[in-house]
Amino acid sequence: MAKTSTTTQGLRAAIERSGYYPALVAEAVEAAVGGEPIQSYLVHQETTFDQNEVRRHVTVLVLTDHRFIVSHTDEQAADSTSPTPYATTSTESVKLDRVSSVVVSRVVANPESYTPGTLPREVVLTIGWGAVSRIDLEPAACGDPNCEADHGYTGSSTADDLSLRVSEAGDGPETVRQALAFAQAISEATADPAR
Repeated sequence: MAKTSTTTQGLRAAIERSGYYPALVAEAVEAAVGGEPIQSYLVHQETTFDQNEVRRHVTVLVLTDHRFIVSHTDEQAADSTSPTPYATTSTESVKLDRVSSVVVSRVVANPESYTPGTLPREVVLTIGWGAVSRIDLEPAACGDPNCEADHGYTGSSTADDLSLRVSEAGDGPETVRQALAFAQAISEATADPAR
């Protein structure tokens, strides 16, 4: 799908529907996209509770012909560095050939009676491109419970670039559909051998 005014307007409308600083978010996303055709997008506004505060943030994912763009905006309360509340917006542009994994986890109710095409109640989309990795280490041990020798460490390394969870109950069925459509679009784009 080439970039059309409908696609651009759809992205802008989704940003505005999120209700989260739409002018700020749209400007950052549009600057990152530039003039490239938009193939797919996902806008996810999330509210979290941090002790006595309610915090909101929005993540916008955009797929173009050659790039995967991630934009994230957080709001912050006034603090010692700023006497007024403020927001921080960041964008990252990743060449599609750098995307190393796309993981889609679906949660479905009553799997024994699942009908193909039924919307999952929850989707977790994880995309890795090697920017952030997490290493979990723990002391290695042998099978002898009385052994006191140092066996070094064992652990695992996992890509931790982006993980986004949407649910039908919290975000609505349309956001779940959009997450699945975006996941399919980026999976297909990264499978293209011409990239």
